[in-house]
Amino acid sequence: MPPTTSLRNNNAPLVLLALGTFATGTESFMIAPLLPKLASDLSVGVAVAGQLVTAFALTYAVSSPVLSALTAGIERRKLLIVAMAAFAVANVIASAAHNYWQLLGARILLACAAGLYVPSASALAGAIVAPERRGTALAVVNGGTSAAIVLGVPLGAIVGNSFGWRVTFVGVAALAAIATIGLIAGLRREVGVGLPVASVRERITVARQAPVLLALLITTIWATGAYTVYSYLAPYVALATGIEGSHLSAVLFVWGIAAVAGLFIGGAASDIVGARAVMIPAFLLLALAFASLSASAIFFSPAEATVPVFLAIIVWGVTAWGFFPAQQSHLIEVAGLKVASIVLSLNASFMYLGFSLGAALGSLTLIRSSVVSLGWVGALCEIVALVLVLATVRRATPVGLSPVRRRDDGQARSKIDVAALRDGCCHRRPPANRSQACRQSGPAVMQ
Repeated sequence: MPPTTSLRNNNAPLVLLALGTFATGTESFMIAPLLPKLASDLSVGVAVAGQLVTAFALTYAVSSPVLSALTAGIERRKLLIVAMAAFAVANVIASAAHNYWQLLGARILLACAAGLYVPSASALAGAIVAPERRGTALAVVNGGTSAAIVLGVPLGAIVGNSFGWRVTFVGVAALAAIATIGLIAGLRREVGVGLPVASVRERITVARQAPVLLALLITTIWATGAYTVYSYLAPYVALATGIEGSHLSAVLFVWGIAAVAGLFIGGAASDIVGARAVMIPAFLLLALAFASLSASAIFFSPAEATVPVFLAIIVWGVTAWGFFPAQQSHLIEVAGLKVASIVLSLNASFMYLGFSLGAALGSLTLIRSSVVSLGWVGALCEIVALVLVLATVRRATPVGLSPVRRRDDGQARSKIDVAALRDGCCHRRPPANRSQACRQSGPAVMQ
C-alpha cells in the first residue's frame, strides 16, 4: 500500500520502530559481557553459559525467515505489536529464571520474537514513506541496532555487573514495553496493509544458486570467527588485561564505536574500489587482530597488554563491520537487484547461524584449551573466509552492470523472477548504488 500523505514526512513511526530494534539489538549482544556473573549465579561453567548465546543465535537464524513467511497474512502493524509485546514478556521471564534451563528457554522465546520483529520493522519502514525517503527510513530503523551496539551493550554491562544480570533483562523489558505502547499509539491501523512478504520457497529459490550460496557461506564463516571471540570477550579481557566487571563497558563502547565507523568506511570504500578490494584487507586485518589478542595474552603482562588489546579490538570492530556492507553489495550483485531484499534477509539468517556456530566453537575452545586460544581460532576462521573470497568473489565491475551472469556453456542464466524487493532493504525502489543500500540497512539485522 502506498504511504499516506500524513506519513510521507513523519519520522515519529520510524523512531518508534527504531526503539524496538534498539531493544532487540541490546538483547542480542548484551549477554556475552555478562557471562562470568551469569555463570556463577546459575552454578554452571562459562562454556555452558555460552550456550545461551548459541541458542539465541541459532533460533534467530532459523525462526526469522520461517516465521516471517508463516505470518505473511497478518497485518504488519498487528504483527509488530504482538512481536514486541512477546519480546517484553520473554525478557520478564528471563529475569525471573531460577535455573539455567529456564533462562535458556526464555532466550529461545526472545530470539523468535526478535527474529519476527526486525524484518517486519525494516519492511514497514520502506513502505510507509515516500520513495525518495526510503533510504533514510531504513537508516533510522536499523540505526536502532547501531545505537544498541554503541550504547545499549555497554550500559547493559554496567547495569548487569553493578546490580545483577537480571536487572538488564528488566531494563530491556521496559524498553520493549515502551516500544509496544508507542507502536499501538503511533502506528495507524491501515499502515502496512497488503505489504508483500517473500515465501519460504522464494527464499530457497534464491539461496540455492551456487554463487549466492557460496557468498552466504562467507558470511557464516566470518560470523563464526567473530562470535568465537566475542561470546567470551569478558573472560578474555579479564585474563589478558585485568579489566572486568563494570569497567568492561569501556571496552565494549570502544568496540561499538569502531563497528559503526567500520560500517560507513566499508560502505564508502566498496563504492569506490569494489567489494572484493574491501573484503580482502578486511579479513587480513581481522585475522591479525584476533591473532594479536591471543599473542598479547601470552607474551604481555596485564598492564602491558592493555594498549595492544584495545588496538586489536578497534581494528576488529572496524574491519569486521567494514566487511559487512561490502558483502551485501556483493550479494546484490550476484543475486540481482530484483531479489535484493530476499538475499539480504538470507544474509542475516546466515550471519546468525555463524554467530551460533561461533559461540559453540568458543565453548569447545574453552573446554579443550583456554580463553587465550580464542583469538587463534577466530583468526583461522577469518583466513578460511578470506580464501573463499579470493576463490569466488570477482573483481569490481561497474555499478550499472546487469547482474545477469553466464553459465560456463555460454548460455545466459535468467534472473529469478521473485516479487520485487520484499520485506527489507531496497524495497520497491533500488538505491543509487548497492553499498549505499547496505549502509542504510545497519549492522546486523536486515532480515
